[in-house]
Amino acid sequence: MNKPIIWVHGDCLSPYNPALQAYPNAPAIWVWDDALIEEWQLSLKRIVFIYECLLELPVAIRRGDVAKEVLAFAGEHNAKKVVTATSPSPKFEVICDEIELSLQLEIFEIAPFFDYDGYIDLKRFSRYWKIAQKYVLR
Repeated sequence: MNKPIIWVHGDCLSPYNPALQAYPNAPAIWVWDDALIEEWQLSLKRIVFIYECLLELPVAIRRGDVAKEVLAFAGEHNAKKVVTATSPSPKFEVICDEIELSLQLEIFEIAPFFDYDGYIDLKRFSRYWKIAQKYVLR
């Protein structure tokens, strides 16, 4: 049986990521996306936080275009399938579409942190938390 590779992204940096749980021995990858870092204006503090999370996960860390790096990683491992966890990011859909041109893609749903249907500015954690805490700390 051909094992998949796991694509870990910023919306599921947990060791309880359902893709990591479903395929505990599959090789996993994280890709630093310079364009996204610039677009979201991630602070050095946030980048360090993400990196520290990554050190706790069994992932290869790369830098570049996410879809291209994921596809290259899959090729290196002779994988025909990529597994990941869902994301609310519009860029996630674009990356998934590009991956699916070449490989099978399995996306695991993750339980939302809280139920909310309104708009949340996801560019800064503090803006997210300002809304989330009202629901989480009830």
